[in-house]
Amino acid sequence: MTSGEGCSVHKLVADVCLIADGHVLLVRYRDVSKYDGERGWFLPDDFLETQEHPHRAARRILEDQVGVRAVRPVLGFIESFGNGAWHLVFHHRLELPVRPRIVESVTLASAEWFALDALPPTAEVAHDGWAIELIQRHRSGEVSDQP
Repeated sequence: MTSGEGCSVHKLVADVCLIADGHVLLVRYRDVSKYDGERGWFLPDDFLETQEHPHRAARRILEDQVGVRAVRPVLGFIESFGNGAWHLVFHHRLELPVRPRIVESVTLASAEWFALDALPPTAEVAHDGWAIELIQRHRSGEVSDQP
């Protein structure tokens, strides 16, 4: 069980901004029911599994969804907001010198590399362009607030 599915109180989520060779990887999901019905582009993401560490979740997401293995995304920043349920989102990033070969899982409708200077229009990105905002925050070097 994941730490978000079926829970109406909180949603624990990890995502990964994968940048390589001046491009960023965005995905679209087949089953959009756990994505608020949104069909647009996302950074690869998923709910954390029960008791899963967010760093492990980031690695799992890349392995399971796009076949990128043996990498170590780093935590960029954490976001906390309410939207019916409390969302705690662990935003990771990974920069590689060359684009790895992508192997799309059956959960994806598509995965595509976009040049950082030619991202899709906001209207084509899920949640009113949220992924574009996240990419910009990662590129600015924003880091998590330290306690």
